[in-house]
Amino acid sequence: MKKLQHLSILVFTIILSVFSAQGQMIYDAQNISLFNTWNDPQVVAEPTYGIKYNGIWGWDDGAGHEYAIIGATNGTYFVDITNPSSPVQVDYVAGRRSGCIWREIKTYSHYAYLISDDAAPNSFQIVDLQYLPDSVHVVYDDNTLFQRAHTLFVDGNNLYVGIVKGGQFGSVAALAVFSLANPELPSLLRTLNADFPSLLSNNQVHDMFVRNDTIYASCAYDGLFIFRYDVPTNHFIYLNSMTAYPSQGYNHSSALTDDGQTLVFMDEVPSGLPVKVLDVSNLQNLTVKSTFSSNIGATPHNPFMIGNSCFMAYYQDGLQVYDVTNPVAPFRLGYFDTHYQSPAGVYSNPAYAGAWGAYPFFPSGHVIVSDMQNGLFVLDVSAIQNLQEVNGKGDFRISPNPAARDSKVEIVFGKEFSGLKMEITVSDLSGRICRKFNLKAENSCELTLQGLKAGMYLVNIKAGEKRISRKITVY
Repeated sequence: MKKLQHLSILVFTIILSVFSAQGQMIYDAQNISLFNTWNDPQVVAEPTYGIKYNGIWGWDDGAGHEYAIIGATNGTYFVDITNPSSPVQVDYVAGRRSGCIWREIKTYSHYAYLISDDAAPNSFQIVDLQYLPDSVHVVYDDNTLFQRAHTLFVDGNNLYVGIVKGGQFGSVAALAVFSLANPELPSLLRTLNADFPSLLSNNQVHDMFVRNDTIYASCAYDGLFIFRYDVPTNHFIYLNSMTAYPSQGYNHSSALTDDGQTLVFMDEVPSGLPVKVLDVSNLQNLTVKSTFSSNIGATPHNPFMIGNSCFMAYYQDGLQVYDVTNPVAPFRLGYFDTHYQSPAGVYSNPAYAGAWGAYPFFPSGHVIVSDMQNGLFVLDVSAIQNLQEVNGKGDFRISPNPAARDSKVEIVFGKEFSGLKMEITVSDLSGRICRKFNLKAENSCELTLQGLKAGMYLVNIKAGEKRISRKITVY
């Protein structure tokens, strides 16, 4: 089993043999548990890397029903996960060809957009989801708009498509943006090449994260580029780029924190490169604040952000979740290793094994992951969500937070604590008490962190009938 890094402090840890006494599969995990898996045994692995499944996305109908949409070598599956313990396939859309390595999916309103970057014959597909759980309806399956593409992103009413080929594009365009005013027939607005025909030596925007028309473009070996699609003038505007950075490789994908201050991005090739945490608060002064790896040798593939929690699909290492609130000192909140076939320290046989993608945006809080060999995983991350919620505002605050080891922090109390006798404890996330003292509340007090290791802790206050906890990060 894989060793845990010292960055993590456990709420609970499950590290067991591959099979339980009852013959059930047991997975290496921390703070994440399994509802169930889904896998179509009829799916045939493509011959190059042994991949069966690839891209994944989710959709909910707004009435409590949730669906996983997972790509496979032969087409795209639609799986009802409203009851997460009992996933049920409700429909399937065949692709133009079998043996596909790449499929990617995004949704807009009640439509799913499906692409593949495998050679012809291939097509762009649009599927209407509003009839689920009965069925889905294919409303577009053609190569007139384009035949192939590598990645998709939806921002507002626009669809961004990376490395788009065929159809009206001829050979290849690095990036194209389409209007979804008619979601069943997107219309081309602009290509990046029209404004910057020679900026990218590889002519590749492999993937992109877009928010409010600002595009964080992962441009393969060219690095990370930031553009804005200017709607009034229908042009792309260059903002900045980073063409050299620590542990640079093939710039693959990125995700932005909710506050827009931090971008997490990944390099796929060569294998085993660390994740980068980039300060984007000033786009004219891009700074890599830190790098980290789940396990040395494993390869990060695709990140997805909820607040400051980054959910990452990792080759060989399944789903990894890191807190990047402090970009200088990210730490692991939990993980679930979907690829049980990989023994400790073996990350290259095969290179493309384990988690391809994830989707953490369901109203239920459940997370889905696609494992290239093992199919769909429906995961319970409520332990991680509870850790995030415990640091709510009000009653008292801790400053600074995060805080450095061997420093002091100030606890400032609300008026409701005035004059009360209090017991204050500091515990790690397994419940072990690391500090304990009593005082009569004034406006504030100091707390020393001397002797605490890097990680996450709870500051717990007991005052009469009041019981309140706050999370603090120590780095």
